[in-house]
Amino acid sequence: YTKLGYAGNTEPQFIIPSCELPIKLSTKVQVVPALFTLSGTVDSLIFKKVVLIRKCSFWVYWPIRHGIVEDWDLMERFMEQVIFKYLRAEPEDHYFLMTEPPLNTPENREYLAEIMFESFNIPGLYIAVQAVLALAASWTSRQVGERTLTGIVIDSGDGVTHVIPV
Repeated sequence: YTKLGYAGNTEPQFIIPSCELPIKLSTKVQVVPALFTLSGTVDSLIFKKVVLIRKCSFWVYWPIRHGIVEDWDLMERFMEQVIFKYLRAEPEDHYFLMTEPPLNTPENREYLAEIMFESFNIPGLYIAVQAVLALAASWTSRQVGERTLTGIVIDSGDGVTHVIPV
């Protein structure tokens, strides 16, 4: 999942799946519009959506595998959708903070910066390790006398778990 929002908010504005779901045209696709007429809680709606996807033989594409970006074209399309559709922001007017896993390669970091600066014309970018940001969030919530930016962060995600001492 991708969490996104603006600085200063106490929690993310959106939490969305980090995937692309292209529709394969066939006669079985007629089942999908019924998804919007289903009633029930969000959890049951999501479960029913997964069932419909399996019945309709869709292909789900994930740009990120085990915490590392593998398909940069798909990731660029995903970031475009996130910036313009969800955040409804002009990227030229905002600085961006992006996170990366602790074992991300320098090439991936450079390619992310290249996409953000050249495709979206952003004025500034900061790429931080997820564990350090998690510990920093804990650090700012403590009283001044108790503040130490040290600890161990256990980050468990899709197919990968990191234990990071900071």
